[in-house]
Amino acid sequence: MERTNGNMKNHFKKIALLLLVIPMFLYADEPAKAVDPVAEKLAEIDTLKVGLDTLWVLVAGMLVFFMNAGFALVESGFCQSKNTVNILAKNFVVFAAATFSYWAIGWGLMFGDGSTPYLATEGLFFLGGADNSPLTGDAYAGVYSSMNWTGVPLLAKFFFQLVFAATAATIVSGAVAERIKFHSFLIFSFILVAFMYPITGHWVWGGGWIAGLGFHDFAGSTVVHSVGGWAALAGALVLGARKGKFLPDGRTKPILGHNMTSAALGTLILWLGWFGFNPGSTMGVGDGSTMSHVIVTTNISAAMGALASTITAWIILKKPDLGMILNGTLAGLVGITAPCAIVSPASAAVIGIVSGVLVVLSVLFFDKIKIDDPVGATSVHLVCGIWGTLAVAIFGYEGSPAGVAVPSLLTQIYGILAIGGTTFGISMVLWLALKFAGGIRVSEEEEVSGLDLGEHGAEAYPDFNIRVHG
Repeated sequence: MERTNGNMKNHFKKIALLLLVIPMFLYADEPAKAVDPVAEKLAEIDTLKVGLDTLWVLVAGMLVFFMNAGFALVESGFCQSKNTVNILAKNFVVFAAATFSYWAIGWGLMFGDGSTPYLATEGLFFLGGADNSPLTGDAYAGVYSSMNWTGVPLLAKFFFQLVFAATAATIVSGAVAERIKFHSFLIFSFILVAFMYPITGHWVWGGGWIAGLGFHDFAGSTVVHSVGGWAALAGALVLGARKGKFLPDGRTKPILGHNMTSAALGTLILWLGWFGFNPGSTMGVGDGSTMSHVIVTTNISAAMGALASTITAWIILKKPDLGMILNGTLAGLVGITAPCAIVSPASAAVIGIVSGVLVVLSVLFFDKIKIDDPVGATSVHLVCGIWGTLAVAIFGYEGSPAGVAVPSLLTQIYGILAIGGTTFGISMVLWLALKFAGGIRVSEEEEVSGLDLGEHGAEAYPDFNIRVHG
């Protein structure tokens, strides 16, 4: 009996062992392939590169976003205290409006596929049933093939381009300040970012017809700044001057800004933001050489713009006017935006000097022909944006970090005229349509008492009870 029990135990053991072994054969995978350590390491390097490039693009985009604070401080500081709330509200809400209009319409029109050389047609609302990006696995990356030159995720590309689009709309705010209706400005800004900016932007950065000519604008002297400047100029013309700016005897009455501390701080914020604006346009870290080059040329041009405007204002106005110094700094930044990756640091200094002189002469010129621009936006962004685009052909050199052929001066002029003429023409039509549809200018009573009370029912400095009439 014990022997029988022992035999039964052995049988059970064999059966149990068999039950354990059989599944191993039934569910065994194919023989494991040998891991190539080199390929595995290269894959890790690719992943790390995408991560670093993405981090840089997002940080640069955040710096450009923070420029909204700079614009708000500059514009409100250069204007009268009674309009501070209005200007801050415009600069705040314009980014929200730009976010929606660019996401819904503008991004697709600017970078979508299925396009003609003049207009993109796919990718609105990030729709289009695109294939996945082979590098990052992004959904919908395929309908934006003009952006496939950079391997960062699609949404990183979108965010960086969004903050650029919003900048173009913000430029308009300063030129039409202190007399425009709040809702009219918002409507114009929405249409600018949804249609006008992306259509001309597609011509250059979306693989459109101007890019095909060899036109070069690395970070947007024309694509962003001149477009905003042309739209601002059209608005200033349709609106007319502020009450009391130009006197009946032909003299120009200075309307002084109420807070130069704010204006100076805002300019410093913009200077900082430009270190995201220009080098961020590399859309990747690379070996760091292009980023370093762009940061240095950007800073040199800004510094020389500040110095040149100081000296020019001192000579012409007999005083080193702070407003001119601040605008000279911004002029140097706008001037270097297009050529920053294609010119040497020495050339950047010349570009900044010319920008600083130009902005002072331009502000005085616009006053002379009675075009009222409270913050000098057209002088900074339009005039110096044109100059910076021309400087690409004048100072660009072969073998630069941008790795592109230097365009001819004629090509740059052609692009400036095409984009400028289109933007100015459409802007004039839109401003006039808004004017006849319901008016774009506040009443004379509101202008005198201040847009803060008339448009918003609030004051920036209620405890001080400041009133500036005229």
